[in-house]
Amino acid sequence: MTDVAKALSRPPTYPTKFFGCELGAQTQFDAKNDRFIVNGSHEANKLQDMLDVFIRKFVLCPECDNPETDLHINPKKQTIGNSCKACGYRGMLDTRHKLCTFILKNPPENEPGSVEKKKDKKNRKKDKENGSGSVEAGNHNDIDAPDAVDGEDDEDWAEETTEEAQRRRMEEISSHAKNLTLSEDLEKTLEERVNIFYNFVKQKREDCAVDAADKEILVEAERLDVMAMGPLILSELLFDENIRDQIKKYKRHFLRFCVNNKKAQKYLLGGFECLVKLHQAQLLPRVPVVLKDLYDADLVEEDVILSWAEKVSKKYVSKELAKEIHARASPFIRWLKEAEEESEGSEVEEEEDDENVEVVYDSSARELKVETVKPNKPDEEEDDFDIDAI
Repeated sequence: MTDVAKALSRPPTYPTKFFGCELGAQTQFDAKNDRFIVNGSHEANKLQDMLDVFIRKFVLCPECDNPETDLHINPKKQTIGNSCKACGYRGMLDTRHKLCTFILKNPPENEPGSVEKKKDKKNRKKDKENGSGSVEAGNHNDIDAPDAVDGEDDEDWAEETTEEAQRRRMEEISSHAKNLTLSEDLEKTLEERVNIFYNFVKQKREDCAVDAADKEILVEAERLDVMAMGPLILSELLFDENIRDQIKKYKRHFLRFCVNNKKAQKYLLGGFECLVKLHQAQLLPRVPVVLKDLYDADLVEEDVILSWAEKVSKKYVSKELAKEIHARASPFIRWLKEAEEESEGSEVEEEEDDENVEVVYDSSARELKVETVKPNKPDEEEDDFDIDAI
């Protein structure tokens, strides 16, 4: 709501209160934590429509439909003025809406022109005290110019008013408005959400925009709450029989899902099984090589691969094909286990070496000496001792 309000140049309390008035719901404001709440459960498209109504009534210029407008509050006259920076329109808002009562009681903190008007009054007071502003009683030339032609408002016109700038700002408002509404897609079933994500990635691929869309794909998966299943969808859409080259090409896409997410890594292995099913002739003989590529690219961790190898599953492919894939993968699995055993063995040896190292201090030497000390072997005679002799 804060981002939307900033784009509209309105306090975030205004659109929040507008929602409350339209929905007949209570609203809560916590400006310190940027929390603006409308009580109740409401549909996303309904909130979007209401935001459009708010923008039309309280933001857009009635003359040119430009959103670059300012509100001018007059608490004494109980009126709300509206001025456009683009076309110069100045007019009054219809104050019959309930939100207008709230706006009159809570004018914008940075009301445009309010600081300048206070300065004007102080300057006039000083001029009268100094005598520079004294005019004959019959002279009517001291009448203030209307705000519309007041030279001090020139700063408000400094903002760019070209069509391109206006279009850019409208797009910014639209993007913020999209982020405002809670997506009702989350209320759909997992299967429906996965299909939405599948179509999103597929469209990116068809538009030839998938290469640079790794962040967008991740955001969409987070929005639909299908992060773990993301690699399964990506492997179906981005991989084919040339998977070895494609792992390098789309490594960044998969890393966004697989880093520190073992569930996503398991789905990636499931996606690989599905791929083997589609391209058995090309990929079945290359199973161990592709698994090593996935491992070297840090897309699948060692323990995940070993866990996958322990059990043959028919979740993604038939039992027979799953057994064949596991059989083909056995050389890589064996290599992985041996490498693990070697690393564990070397760690044990290092620990033993550390135990047999002693730091010796020699007062005549400038540096400490490190000596390897052989463990003392107990004498055989010491094993037989007389308890009474102690």
